[in-house]
This record gives sequence, structure tokens and C-alpha cells, in this order.
Amino acid sequence: MGAIAANTYMVGMTLAERVCGILREKKMTKQELALRIQYSRSAVSQYLGGKYNSDPAELEAALMGFVEEYEAGDGKPGAPGQAGGRSSRALRQKAGAEYFESQDYVQTIGVCSSCQRDAALGIIVAKSGFGKTHALKKYATMPRVAYIEGNETMNCKDIVRRLENRIGMARSYGSIDERMERIIEFFNVNRGYLIIMDEADKLINKYTQKKIELLRNITDAADVGLVVAGEPALEGLLKCYDARFTNRMDFYYRLRGLTEQEVRGYLSGYDIEDAAMAEFISRARNTKTGCFRLLARTLGNVLRIMEDTGQGKITMKAVGQASDMMLL
Repeated sequence: MGAIAANTYMVGMTLAERVCGILREKKMTKQELALRIQYSRSAVSQYLGGKYNSDPAELEAALMGFVEEYEAGDGKPGAPGQAGGRSSRALRQKAGAEYFESQDYVQTIGVCSSCQRDAALGIIVAKSGFGKTHALKKYATMPRVAYIEGNETMNCKDIVRRLENRIGMARSYGSIDERMERIIEFFNVNRGYLIIMDEADKLINKYTQKKIELLRNITDAADVGLVVAGEPALEGLLKCYDARFTNRMDFYYRLRGLTEQEVRGYLSGYDIEDAAMAEFISRARNTKTGCFRLLARTLGNVLRIMEDTGQGKITMKAVGQASDMMLL
């Protein structure tokens, strides 16, 4: 009788009301929902607040898909699985553990969102393995975001070509300056874009600054946001070789790594003995090699071992076996 009453109540709710209810139940923000359905936060917020003036058909279809996914079991405790009594939640977490939203993830997404909204400049730096690139690529699934990953062999023509490709422009010809002018015109006509240049530290050194200057020239002339990201050395390189660019940065964030509480939250839902938990925390947080990537790799290998052996509890023995499968 209770289930029937609940379903009746849901039927009487508007789509916006149902979505807001799910967000409260899942403790999920509108920004997180926007990323999940690949819409802007402002569009989602306006619709849920009853202020969306555009044709809502496509947005409503995306929101209905979110609701149907939730009703099918997303975010709810899973039933016991068949192997070793493990829950379906654990299996889901094995497949999607890298989507854990740490404070670093949230702050990285926040810098990108602010730069896109305000056509501002931002810099994000992090040690390898902290999750910077994952967060940036996740944000790049949003509309009007052009993500480019730099490397040492890139030249200015490569950057221009990639930009043209990411924003959907037909590949053009002419000098780099002429092609940049067309890109600038595109951004000034089609406002609301963000350029993310990841691994930007690989574009600048004592021999050449032209590649980073190209990005500065675009942002000087175009109404477009830009986030440059890379290893911690990026900050010093910019200050040394392009101080004018550095002085114009509106936002800055340096990833700090997982806290112990975040590591425990990441591993919640698993039955882990104390010694194994301490080892996971060390792999995430030790000052020499600790990082999110090492934690995720270790967990992934441990779960493979558990699946093969039917174990229900993560032990130090399982962590040791997982380590034998890794190059540490």
C-alpha cells in the first residue's frame, strides 16, 4: 500500500519537482546534474526554478532520462550479488570509482565553470596522478568547451588546427595569423566558450614562448574563457616567460590531493580490514608517491582478485597480491 501511495505521489509531481527531490535524496548539486546530462548549469537551474524560456523539449528528455535511471536503481542500495556476497554497489563502484568527487575535483570544475561563465582566465596546477586531467576532461563534456592536451612536439599551427576542430570550424588555410583572426571572430560571435589547454607546461620553455603567446593573443581579442593547466612547474614558467599573461589570471587552483576522510569516503561500501585501510590511505597520501591514481589502480586490482577468489573482505594479503600486479 505504501509503494502504491508513493508512486501516486510521484505521478502527481512535475518533472522539475521530481528532479529536485532526487537531488535532495542523493545530496547532489545542480552543477553535478548539469555535468551528468551535459547541459549548462544555468539551463538546469532555470528549468528547475520555472524560469526556462527556451524550448524545453530536449532538456526535459535529458532530465527524464536522469529520473528513469534513478528509478531503475541508480543511487539506491543494491541487492546482494552472487559472488562471495558482494553487493551490486561494489561492482558499480569498481567500474566508476574514478568519478569520485573530491574537493580537488569540485574546485577544478568550479574554476572551469567560472572561467566559462565570465570569459575569464584561470590556471590549475597539480602533480601527476592527482586527477587534474580527469576533472578537466569531465568538464569538457559540457557544451561549448574546447579541450586540447599539449605536448612538446606541438607547434602553433597544431594548436590552431586543434582549436578549429574542437569548435567545429571547417579547416581553413592561410597564415596562422589569418586563421587566428577567424577563430577570434568565431568566439566573438558565438559567446560562452571555454578553451582548456591541458599540459600547458609542455608548451613553454626558455627557447620558445610563441605557443603560450598564441593563447594569450586569442584571449586578448576574443570574448572567450581560458583555463591553462599542467604540472606545478607551469606557474613558474608563466611568471618567468610571460609575466603579462600571468598577471591577467583571474582564478588559480593547486590540487592538494585526497584527505584521509576523502580516502575513506572513496572506499565506503567495502569491507576493509584496518591494516588494508591504512595501506590505502598511505598510497593516496604519502608525500613521495601517493596520489589518487595509485589508490584507484590498487583498488581496481584488489577488486579483480576478490572477484576471482570470491573473497568478501579486503585484506592486506589481497593488497599485497594486487601490488604484485603493479609497477610501483
